[in-house]
Amino acid sequence: MSEDALVCSFCSKSRKDVTKMIVGAKKTTICNECVKLCVEILEEDVIKARKERLYSGDKEILNPVAIKEHLDQYVIGQDAAKTVLSVAVANHYKRIVQPPIDFDLDKSNVMVLGATGAGKTLMAKTIAKYLDVPFAIADATTLTESGYVGDDVENVVQKLYANSEGDIEKTQKGIIFIDEIDKICRKGENTSLTRDVSGEGVQQGLLKIVEGTECRVPPHGGRKHPDQQTITIDTSNILFIVGGAFTELEKQIKRKKASGGIGFGTKLQEQDDKNYLSEVQPEDLIKYGLIPEFVGRFSMITNIDPLNETQLIRILTEPRNAILKQTHYLFGLDNIDIEFTKDAKISIARKAKELGTNARGLKNVVDTVVLPYQFDAEEMRNRGVEKIQITKEVVDNGADPVLVFKKTNGISKKQN
Repeated sequence: MSEDALVCSFCSKSRKDVTKMIVGAKKTTICNECVKLCVEILEEDVIKARKERLYSGDKEILNPVAIKEHLDQYVIGQDAAKTVLSVAVANHYKRIVQPPIDFDLDKSNVMVLGATGAGKTLMAKTIAKYLDVPFAIADATTLTESGYVGDDVENVVQKLYANSEGDIEKTQKGIIFIDEIDKICRKGENTSLTRDVSGEGVQQGLLKIVEGTECRVPPHGGRKHPDQQTITIDTSNILFIVGGAFTELEKQIKRKKASGGIGFGTKLQEQDDKNYLSEVQPEDLIKYGLIPEFVGRFSMITNIDPLNETQLIRILTEPRNAILKQTHYLFGLDNIDIEFTKDAKISIARKAKELGTNARGLKNVVDTVVLPYQFDAEEMRNRGVEKIQITKEVVDNGADPVLVFKKTNGISKKQN
């Protein structure tokens, strides 16, 4: 039987209608689309079983080591932050599924400090997906004190409710990540005569929600008004993780740690790559502009480190959702292979480092490099292009990539 005559034993599609056909014993065949469907079914069963184990108090799934090992598949580096988050999440859900009888366990909300694009949001999202609990992301810069233009603080809970598909019970056991928390610091340590509606006012509004209270939120979002229907959600079992860059705070700590002095013989301050946010104490956050009550709601404070070039190169290829894997998949849909040389990966990491946005910079550089070839993918495929090789010159100078054409008479043609 010729390859073109093969038919999938599961969906009856012919070889011409699919990308790949796998032939087994006794001429049993399965196409790539059916393989993908089978994988999705198995993954759904795994998630369902994991959820059942979570709420039954299974010690294995709530083992911080297992949570961190899962994070290691998606996040490069940041071991300290991954350890803190793993312990906090494990303790939080142990508290929910196995509460003590004669006393109450306090929540372990987490504050993560560090540069943008280094993994704060990704870690929180990955843990939520691993445990199959609802997850919502909110931006603190859009929040204002109730009664003013902007989002009410209750809107962060409404987002979680929406992501829970209207299931209140699931909502009340979810995870909320609030980014840019450093942007709601009050404008100064002294009380202002004017209203700080997007700073201290927001912190005051978040206090009760973070600690645990019953809040009323509109089911379809938007601002509340007197005649609007609302639902009641208890936030006592919602885990809050907040993050922020705190760039100016790091500079303040660095200046405080540096030895001062003037005149001859004074030791000059040297540039270093030390992450001074690792030395942050609660009093530093209070002095920076977070009110003491708000800082007190976060029993665990950790930090992430800026990524170096070696880590950026690893991020390109190693994680399960690596950027180059995503790019390879998109080109594969057009039946074109794309390859990045070792020098090209180094150049991409160097350019991303210069942008100062860590892993987000990697995607920016890669998307810029491959954009022209994604645009012309169909035309290139029609011309017989089988593979595109991205070299250092393509990344640095915008040179043309190496194009490998399909074999003709046993010879593969290359074109620069």
